[in-house]
Amino acid sequence: MAVIRPFFSIRPSEEKADKIAALPYDVYNREEAKAAVANHPLSFLNIDRAETQFDDTVDTYDERVYQKARDLLWDMVEKGDFIREKKRCYYIYELTMDGRTQTGITACASIDDYANGVIKKHENTRAEKEADRIHHVDTCNAQTGPIFLAYRSNKRINEVVDRVKSSDTPVYDFVADDGIRHCVWVIDKDADIAVIEQEFSSIGEIYIADGHHRAASAVKVGFMRREANPDYTGEEEFNYFLSVLFPDDQLMIMDYNRAVKDLNGMSKEDFLAKVCEIFDVSEIEHAADQSEEQLRPKQKGEYSMFLGEKWYLCRLKEADKNPDPVKGLDVSLLQDLLLDPVLGIKDPKTDDRIDFIGGIRGLKELERRVHTDCAVAFAMYPTSIGELFAVADAGLLMPPKSTWFEPKLRSGLFIHEI
Repeated sequence: MAVIRPFFSIRPSEEKADKIAALPYDVYNREEAKAAVANHPLSFLNIDRAETQFDDTVDTYDERVYQKARDLLWDMVEKGDFIREKKRCYYIYELTMDGRTQTGITACASIDDYANGVIKKHENTRAEKEADRIHHVDTCNAQTGPIFLAYRSNKRINEVVDRVKSSDTPVYDFVADDGIRHCVWVIDKDADIAVIEQEFSSIGEIYIADGHHRAASAVKVGFMRREANPDYTGEEEFNYFLSVLFPDDQLMIMDYNRAVKDLNGMSKEDFLAKVCEIFDVSEIEHAADQSEEQLRPKQKGEYSMFLGEKWYLCRLKEADKNPDPVKGLDVSLLQDLLLDPVLGIKDPKTDDRIDFIGGIRGLKELERRVHTDCAVAFAMYPTSIGELFAVADAGLLMPPKSTWFEPKLRSGLFIHEI
């Protein structure tokens, strides 16, 4: 059963929250991060990507970068840009994007639950990406980016959340530059805290939705601290990691699309003929001024393909459907039926002939790529949260770039000192 506990948060002062809150560190490359912090001295990205404080001759992973992150963080705490909560609390974190709202509980999850499989993952992590965040967390002595977790919706937790939202004033309520609204309420009443903690303790499965590298890094720092403190009790803060937990019925997974740079030596006509052998294919009639919605696949087992200035709907044949939780994913079937045998993309993790494009960028981006540096693009039907749960419950891993979650959690709104 899951241990999800309240914590002593370090969080922005109310008047500075909108200036401090920043997108996750890993949505930027170095050049983009440097541009994003220009003229934004309070942005948490200055801390999450502290190489922005140096010229480009200093390596991203230089020891001075991590020391700078620590100094910036604790200087801001000392100056009063951040405040320390006086008791262990939970927080309601609500994000609204394009009129759709999702509401989570900010809390700390157990590193033992991660190690024992109560908290389930669906992606592999890369050692070099883990090493950066391990060093960052360890040097800063704090977890600064929350892990996006999901759980099966719980009636009593929902009741507490709804009551606090309707009766209390949010401590933060702002709209970020990207149009996403962020609201935060403090859950500080002992009775409400007890209900939430008890209800989570009855939940047997928690799922990592997004943030596998941040989670793995936080957990590894916790176990490093245990080795350094052999008399640990399990109550120390390093035994827990910062998370926001969302009920499954509020989450939206967007499409994660594919663009391939060449047709593996085939002409467009020959390639289209191959596609028609594999799928049931029809051209999509579409005027340039019409909505993208007409072009999108409408259900599982459908793909929209842009080739030679035309959109095609490709439907999976009944005989190719697969009940396996991984092999039956649309991303797996496209890979196994077409990308590998026809286009020669053997390993999409390493093959530079394929690019992955988050659905947030729209289908016009797929058209743009085919007009510039790619030969064909595929718009996917989004993986469902149920499919994600099924893969994780089976102890399996999803193919790379299977899920794209929006909106992204902001860093800097909650800090967990370890």
